[in-house]
Amino acid sequence: MADYIYTMEIRLTPDQMKGVNLVQEIARTAEITLYLTGGAIRDIISGYTIRDLDFTVQGNPLKLQKEFERAGAQIAGRDEDTRALFLVLPGNVRAEISMARTETYEKVGKPPLIAPSSIQEDLRRRDFTVNAMALSLNEGSRGLLLDPFNGVADIEAKLVRILHNYSFAEDPSRLIRATRFAARFHWPLEERTQQRYNAAKENNYIEHIARGAIGHEIAQLAHEDDPLNVIRVLEREDWLKVLHPRWSSAKVDANGLALLMKTRQQMVDLGYSVDPSAAVMHFLTARLSDKDISDLRRQIPRKDLVEAWRDIEDHAKELAKRLTGKEAATPSRTWNLLSSARPEMILFLAVTARQQTVAQKIKNFLTKWRDVQKKIPLLEMTELLITPQLPTYPKIAHDVFMLLLDGKLRSRTETLRFLKPFAPPPPPPPPPPRRGRAGKATAAGAQPAEAAESTAKGKRGKGKSETPAAPVSTAQAPSSSGAKTKPAAAKPEATAKPVVHAAKAGSKHSHAHKTASKSKAASKLTKKPARKKAKSRKR
Repeated sequence: MADYIYTMEIRLTPDQMKGVNLVQEIARTAEITLYLTGGAIRDIISGYTIRDLDFTVQGNPLKLQKEFERAGAQIAGRDEDTRALFLVLPGNVRAEISMARTETYEKVGKPPLIAPSSIQEDLRRRDFTVNAMALSLNEGSRGLLLDPFNGVADIEAKLVRILHNYSFAEDPSRLIRATRFAARFHWPLEERTQQRYNAAKENNYIEHIARGAIGHEIAQLAHEDDPLNVIRVLEREDWLKVLHPRWSSAKVDANGLALLMKTRQQMVDLGYSVDPSAAVMHFLTARLSDKDISDLRRQIPRKDLVEAWRDIEDHAKELAKRLTGKEAATPSRTWNLLSSARPEMILFLAVTARQQTVAQKIKNFLTKWRDVQKKIPLLEMTELLITPQLPTYPKIAHDVFMLLLDGKLRSRTETLRFLKPFAPPPPPPPPPPRRGRAGKATAAGAQPAEAAESTAKGKRGKGKSETPAAPVSTAQAPSSSGAKTKPAAAKPEATAKPVVHAAKAGSKHSHAHKTASKSKAASKLTKKPARKKAKSRKR
């Protein structure tokens, strides 16, 4: 189960994934069972571009409209018959949330009888096997893929297959949809599906197509990766006239459409998220009359697409006017203006601009000025401790880029001279290591031992036979009267560790003087008992 969730997360864009999480949270709060269905699952598994998100709920999604509006989503339309909501989620993500339903067709050409149902029954009423799949987004079953008609196998085989023999008779718009899928994916129709397709075409089932289905198919053309190819295939099958009797490939601005799709890919490579649907519709209907265009717009159920298509020329003219004014007098001002503009307007104006100044500025924005960003000395900025962790880093980097664009920083030396005042002060040096109590006690105990060792060596050099402070020996030493005495008891100082730095300690006169006086006092105390013992023996 988790494999499909992982595939979904890596295939969806970040904005689309946020949209899924938003819908999932609203459905969970409302205690409604939610599934990701249809084309979204097909495109996730097949690897094709995911154009929009299709959700199916076991309940009435129209009741969730206020919750979506409070969450920042825009309502692009609603269908009372199928109880479907058309949304634009935050991040400009198109989505549709529909009710799980059954559709019963009593007669060809008549609208179906719609009733709420389970998700399993909803999958049975769909058009093709590759669209009859659902991915659970509910707790306890999240990641479970429902595929009752083995749509995954048809995706792997790259086939378009209907679910049953009456599929085209029940919904003639599936004839247009099958052609569109074959042109988009370059997948052939499965053998039985092709036979049913030919029979439906001969019997002219297309006459019974619903008006709402026509508007849906018109809107889908705006989101094709190669819309001109789809238009030509539909025209060859005589389906384009079904969408509008005066629409043909000759009415399409093919050159403008090709340039639009090329520029769109260029912007995508630069990291822009661009919705070209309104611009695509503009070029697909470039040579149709205003009346014909109005007829097409009235049939489209998604009002957000209609409004964007209708207003795109006016918005583009406004942006062109701003690009020729003082607001874009310098390259840096032009950059700031275009950076704040909608990507869709930049895309459309890049293709349709007639003023050379406007076209050149947009071209520089997409190409030449991008190379200027590479001149920002990021390595030297790091050496100056001007890094992204610095709160003022974005402003500093932006100011450097603006000055480079306007030619006010002509060399790397000038750029570094500008950056140095913004460098933070170097960090203070680390404090010296602190000695603990144990270290101090060891050092204090080692000093008397060093002094005693040096004093003993000095006395042995003068030939005196007083009790030595040297290492303990087991041999008996003769006394002054010639009698043999017992060896003296070992003193604790004799067990001290060997002094390695005695010469260094002797070289320090002040320290040696103090330690020598202490050792003399200690030796006097040890001499007195020895003298008394010698006098008693003489007696």
